[in-house]
Amino acid sequence: MKYLFFLSAILPLSACSSGGPAADAYGNFEADERIISAEANGQILVFTAEEGQTLAAGQVVGRIDSTQLVLKKDQLQAAIRAIAAKSPAISAQLAVFEKQARNNRLQFDALQREKKRVEALLKSDAATPKQLDDLNDQIDLAEGQLRLILEQRDAASATLSTQKGGLLAEILPLQKQIAQVDDQIARCRLVSPVAGTVLTRYAEAGEVATYGKPLYKIADLRRMVLRAYVAGDQLGSIRLGQKVKVAIDAPADSLRELKGKIAWISPKAEFTPKVIQTRDERVNLVYAVKVEVQNDGSLKIGMPGELHFARSGEQN
Repeated sequence: MKYLFFLSAILPLSACSSGGPAADAYGNFEADERIISAEANGQILVFTAEEGQTLAAGQVVGRIDSTQLVLKKDQLQAAIRAIAAKSPAISAQLAVFEKQARNNRLQFDALQREKKRVEALLKSDAATPKQLDDLNDQIDLAEGQLRLILEQRDAASATLSTQKGGLLAEILPLQKQIAQVDDQIARCRLVSPVAGTVLTRYAEAGEVATYGKPLYKIADLRRMVLRAYVAGDQLGSIRLGQKVKVAIDAPADSLRELKGKIAWISPKAEFTPKVIQTRDERVNLVYAVKVEVQNDGSLKIGMPGELHFARSGEQN
């Protein structure tokens, strides 16, 4: 948002009174003004931005009450802990099947060793074929039991993983809500998004802020812009980036010169602002231009200024 102030008339100003050449254009200084608004709801606990104060980008200037948001975050975290408590202990439950499988393998290995011993005895007629058949039956039974235990383990693992996945699916939305609340809590810190000088303060500590409520207006006054208007026949003598001279009123009916640079030229013509006094001047078509000027502290928003282009043989 910008306040545009136009010179009351394209008339001879200080230039004439000081005996200098007439200005090529007249205008007023302006700055890039921004209104900073609240991004949270609640009572303003602290607000330190003062009119005329220079703020750095990222500087904390206040705080909005975030008690309700903190309580909501605690509630969400408690809900996550309650869901996590229902999560099955997969490792502990699968350990039972692993123990059974380990015991079964030990039994199977013992039967294999006994089988080799019986086979050796059978060759020397010290054992009977029935003994070997009984061992083979026991070995087959042990293999079947091991397969069954492993199948039960895999089935239990799948079931427990599904249960745990369902619980995690319940936790994920709560985690997203916590992230959202964290963002809202962070927005309760009033931080200046840009560097500049506070022009107007709209809020006070103790007031209740709502989302979008204006808090203060800020502008970077280190670099000012002179918005002036030039006639169509002057367009050929100016270009973007061109260095020009800007004159402002000084004591003793004189002018003080500053260096400027043309930063913008309007692509279309417009009528001279209505505040121009004479009818002939009001109906003239002009082009707006913006000239950047480094502010040494003397330039103020709305201050009038004169624009002087380079004459032949002059260097800016």
